[in-house]
Amino acid sequence: MNQALSFPVPCAVGSIDQYIGSVNRVPMLTEQEEVELATRLREHGDLDAARQLIVSHLRLVVSIARGYLGYGLPHADLIQEGNVGLMKAVKRFDPTRGVRLVSFAIHWIKAEIHEFIVRNWRLVKIATTKAQRKLFFNLRSMKQDASTLNREEVHSIAARLGVKPEEVIEMETRLCGREIPLEGGNDDEDEHFAPIAYLPDPNAEPSAVIEEAQYARLQDEGLREALGSLDERSRNIVERRWLTENDAATLHELASEYGVSAERIRQIEARAMQKMRALLAPAR
Repeated sequence: MNQALSFPVPCAVGSIDQYIGSVNRVPMLTEQEEVELATRLREHGDLDAARQLIVSHLRLVVSIARGYLGYGLPHADLIQEGNVGLMKAVKRFDPTRGVRLVSFAIHWIKAEIHEFIVRNWRLVKIATTKAQRKLFFNLRSMKQDASTLNREEVHSIAARLGVKPEEVIEMETRLCGREIPLEGGNDDEDEHFAPIAYLPDPNAEPSAVIEEAQYARLQDEGLREALGSLDERSRNIVERRWLTENDAATLHELASEYGVSAERIRQIEARAMQKMRALLAPAR
């Protein structure tokens, strides 16, 4: 077991290729080593034994995850989810059953990757039943070529997987579809229009534009009237604190100027703002 005990733990690396190279350098366990480690984990809760079992099988996760690259999800994310499945398998592995961990773990690794794809892939919106999920994960391999399925092929696949022919057709359409960017490219040719060009701008609706302009005018007039209702000191404090284009005056600066405390300036400001809000509210 000396070799197993010296297993390195793959650390954070700069790229997925470096990670794959790192896990592929980890030595494989012999059957005897695997049984001993699994027994230590099962009977004594030995976390170091669990670590060695997991690390020695990371290459298996990489291999399985590679088979799901066609679904458009990052390889690193697929590996990460597969690693979760591997950890679940190690936790449940019983070395007394005479089955190697590699065989037992495949189910758990694939299950986690499948769940990840179903949760995240943009096209998997109809794969809600077990049969539909089976269709989703097998349709690519069951097609003879890249061409569209004919009627006979649709009915054959539907019968083999226990789904409706309509579901086979819909899934094939989704799998063969492609994304269209909402915004177009950088070319300025008049004949090229991205979908975003056809979306209405609610702010450009004529009545909304008129309403916004009217509101801005009322607010501007209302602000002048509200400021005019204040006494000179209160108006100056509000203007210097909130309406100056340069740095606003601090409470302490105004307190020094008026010969009062900063708390008194804050009270005057708060009372003035409350009065202005009451005058401006009807404008809306």
